[in-house]
Amino acid sequence: MMFARFTEGARAAVVAGGIHALDAGLPALDTGPLLLGLAEVRPFRLEHFTAAPADVRRHAALPDPRALLATLGIDLDEVHRRTRAGAADPRRWSLRRSRLRPLRVTLYGPLGELPLTMHARKVVEVAASRPGPVTGERLLWGLLADAANGAERMLRASGVNVSAVVREAAIPTRHAA
Repeated sequence: MMFARFTEGARAAVVAGGIHALDAGLPALDTGPLLLGLAEVRPFRLEHFTAAPADVRRHAALPDPRALLATLGIDLDEVHRRTRAGAADPRRWSLRRSRLRPLRVTLYGPLGELPLTMHARKVVEVAASRPGPVTGERLLWGLLADAANGAERMLRASGVNVSAVVREAAIPTRHAA
């Protein structure tokens, strides 16, 4: 089980990202929903990580159906409370690598299963690449390790001083050995 080394907060952030991806109708968990999960759960105490979930959602281009449904008199949060009791509990979710296709990593839970995109899989693999627990800081490190995944752009657009976050979290830079 890939979640075995994840702290409770890191696991909750991945699960929150997965739920956001499922709610948005995405076919896979990508870095945008994963970053949104980190911004919501905040499984770390980083003063310079100032990204508001609404800003991350906007810059990750994730639709929020709440406003549209509200025009129809539907409170999506209330629907979720009534139909998803306990579904967001990270202990009910697992993250597994396929034995037959080792590059395929899938998030399984009570709301469904969601494969991770190449970029999201890399986040998890980078976060778990060193000994010890996989923390929220390590997930952030995984997000920022790959310039091609768009996480740094989304954070900067959300008003985050990425350089300060990297220093504060002691995240190795791409050029460090």
